[in-house]
Amino acid sequence: MLDPITIEILRNKIASLMDEMHYHLYRSGYSTIVRESRDFSCVVLDATGRVIVAPPMFFHAPVYRHLVGRILELHGDTIAAGDVFVANHPYEAGLPHTSDMAFVAPVFAGERLIGFTGSIAHKADIGGTVAGSTSADATELFHEGLLVPPVRISAAGSPCPDIERMILANSRQPELVRGDMSAQIAVTELGAARVAELCSRFGPQALVDAFAAILRRAGDELAAAIALLPSGTSTAVGYMDSDGVVKDQPVRLAVTITVADGVATFDFSDSAPQTRGPINLRPSMVEACVFYALIGSLGPDLSFNDGMRDAVRIVVAPRTVTNAEAPAPVSSYQMTNLKLVDVILEAMGHFVPERAVAGAGSSSTVLINWHTPRPGGSSMQYEIVGSAYGAGAGHDGTSATAVHLSNLHITPIEIIESEYPCRISRFDLVPDSGGAGRWTGGLAMQREYEMLADATVVRRFDKSRFPPSGVAGGADGGAARSVINPGREDEIILNASARFDVKAGDRLMIQTAGGGGYGPAAERDPAACAADIDEGRVSRPPSSSTQKEHLS
Repeated sequence: MLDPITIEILRNKIASLMDEMHYHLYRSGYSTIVRESRDFSCVVLDATGRVIVAPPMFFHAPVYRHLVGRILELHGDTIAAGDVFVANHPYEAGLPHTSDMAFVAPVFAGERLIGFTGSIAHKADIGGTVAGSTSADATELFHEGLLVPPVRISAAGSPCPDIERMILANSRQPELVRGDMSAQIAVTELGAARVAELCSRFGPQALVDAFAAILRRAGDELAAAIALLPSGTSTAVGYMDSDGVVKDQPVRLAVTITVADGVATFDFSDSAPQTRGPINLRPSMVEACVFYALIGSLGPDLSFNDGMRDAVRIVVAPRTVTNAEAPAPVSSYQMTNLKLVDVILEAMGHFVPERAVAGAGSSSTVLINWHTPRPGGSSMQYEIVGSAYGAGAGHDGTSATAVHLSNLHITPIEIIESEYPCRISRFDLVPDSGGAGRWTGGLAMQREYEMLADATVVRRFDKSRFPPSGVAGGADGGAARSVINPGREDEIILNASARFDVKAGDRLMIQTAGGGGYGPAAERDPAACAADIDEGRVSRPPSSSTQKEHLS
């Protein structure tokens, strides 16, 4: 049996290797979505595709097991050292949406398959009906770009250029996609080489045993934490603004959590039927939401890996928004992820009220396809837009950040203005947008773009009709909104998710949602109220009688 010290040494080496892979991909990326927003993950997996250490991009973690399971099913005994597999298919490979492309390489010790390394990264454009592929109003999967099932892009160390040519031929941004693909393949192969080195140093059996022990320990720790929860059932329901297509119909997300006999069951069967628009989820994304919310509710000492699955049961009904069937579109999945996390956290508050947290603003994207790009620049501007966390017992919410699952980065103004034909005329926090409470929600952020060329914009966001909810008597956060030419005679107020054209000289203002508050506003510490006013977070002291006015 492997000793605990060696197990911990190998775990740390795997974590360090993932950091090395992450660093090289970040430094080698061509698109802003990789090198600025860092919308990617790098992992090391066991021989069945189980994640050993979770990546910073948490919601990718449950995807790899589905992907590698399908690779093993399709290619099985023919997998060889030097192979690299590629896939982006949400239904056949479990990817979040078609824009997320995965590369996976096996690791062998002699003839023995030890594990895999992998990476997933968002692509600037993979075809489909709109530039950037991530349409706000797609009605079927085929609108969202080229579909690549798990196939070899390198066989036994020999590249398969026809696969790359096929992918690039379907992209409006082939140079960006080629650069990011090359970087992904390189870091995936680097990871495989480093794991092989660990096999040589410690022995392949030691590595296999360490993987099993790390997975088993995480499962045991989660099971022990669940065993401390009170038995019972809790239900929560929330609504998304719309599916992006049927704009007057909210979309219901529901969960019933049951804790019994040391197992936590999360049942999403009462959620809405799968939608016509692209907010549907694949099961891997539901799993990500469950483990994120569960670990966050139970405590910061737990670290996810695939060994935790035995302590949790997840139920998703077929043809619902949490378990769609092909060819239902999925490109706006992240909005659903973030709302689903809020719903799960609300239900978890029944079991661990001391860790209950108010609703968060939904991180979003803005995609601008410039009709006349800046000389030497790209025509495709893709940004992650942050929002705010809700408050919890003992702490205010964080302002202007990507929330919950993603750990993404907001693109700096300097990058935007140097690469694209626009100016950022405003980038600041929105006073009074955080929900009032004993602890207040984080403030929303707003950006105003001055367009220097004509463009088509795809805006994907939630929480304009149903703002982030307060908890334990706290007020709701401010709602999201988007406006073309604010304050001018030609002002146009937009739906949260929309596709629209803008002209040179137009201004586009994007305001995200603020976080919900926790506890009655009348109980907020007077010194904190004074600091709120001094710092410009609020324009007047919050009170229980003026909460509605405070948030207007």
